[in-house]
Amino acid sequence: MPAPYPYGETVVRLRRGPSPGRDPRGQPIPGPLVETAIVGCVVAPRAETPQVGGSEQQFRDTVIVGFTVYAPPGTSVLTTDQFRIRGAVCEVTGEPGDWRQSPFTGTLGPVQFAADRVTG
Repeated sequence: MPAPYPYGETVVRLRRGPSPGRDPRGQPIPGPLVETAIVGCVVAPRAETPQVGGSEQQFRDTVIVGFTVYAPPGTSVLTTDQFRIRGAVCEVTGEPGDWRQSPFTGTLGPVQFAADRVTG
């Protein structure tokens, strides 16, 4: 299936594979990190504006806190995934949204998710 946005960006999904076993204390060992390129995504900066009248607003502009990504229909996105977007590793924030099928055109909609930069 071709990407729905021919001039979109490629983002890389970082997802843990199956656990290879357990450590000596019985805890699962994290599986290997599997990287999957997702082609044809729309990536938009997501901004946060301080509350009006608050002390945080004085002398401050809008701050970019992450991205909103519109991935091709059917893209698998889990809340435990990370994505490399424009060189930054980001965590999925909240539940991904599936736009489903348009009642007007019958075309499938994108999978939308928020991603925040990983810090620390």
